[in-house]
Amino acid sequence: MAKILSIANQKGGVGKTTTSVNLAASLSRYRKNVLLVDLDPQGNATAGSGLNKQKCRFTNYHFLTERVNIEQVIVDSAHCGYKLLPANGDLIAAEVALMHECERERKLERNLNDIKDKFDFILIDCPPSLNMLTVNALVASDSVLIPMQCEYYALEGLSALSTTISNISKQINPKLRIEGILRTMYDPRSSLTNAVSAQLRKYFGDKLYRVSIPRNVRLAEAPSHGMPALIYDKRSKGAIAYLALASEILKYSKV
Repeated sequence: MAKILSIANQKGGVGKTTTSVNLAASLSRYRKNVLLVDLDPQGNATAGSGLNKQKCRFTNYHFLTERVNIEQVIVDSAHCGYKLLPANGDLIAAEVALMHECERERKLERNLNDIKDKFDFILIDCPPSLNMLTVNALVASDSVLIPMQCEYYALEGLSALSTTISNISKQINPKLRIEGILRTMYDPRSSLTNAVSAQLRKYFGDKLYRVSIPRNVRLAEAPSHGMPALIYDKRSKGAIAYLALASEILKYSKV
């Protein structure tokens, strides 16, 4: 049975999609069967996995609107090592369609229930906003991984997201919890970075991953080549950091 993990942050530009793609590749390298769900209409996780998002025969839009079975949407991102449920701009229409359905917040959960026994991990790349797609992801998930930069505005966003997670846990999905907080674009030479890290340790304790993701040129270049950093340059600091994150997650996981 898969562990379902949403990768979410209401603030954009924090490395959410980078984390989704590279963590999926890293867990696959540890011989785990991984499905990456691109739930962002921008389709960046799809493109970063080497697929042309405009040429996908089916996307998440099609199973969320019950046009096809979810298994028909899954594609193999061959060189990345994981399976993918792709997305493009059509997802915006899916969100609008969901607004008119009963139990609309459980649509993704019901679909993933049909396939989760085939995977060890299902990672969901959420949109950078709290909309119906994000709510669907949180309702379907066991836990949430939160990537964030070490800056004070990010702390405010983290507080808001923590409240959202708590509310969904109380009202809809009692198993939902924060899996961990991941510091991205990390620069240990910065006094601000160190100050924010200290605040995170104080308030979140062992929920703060020991691993942090450094600023890394190869990590930034990899998406334009349609591949995770682990494939683009396995010796890069970014690729090594995500392998270490996967190892840390597996250490405390029952999967």
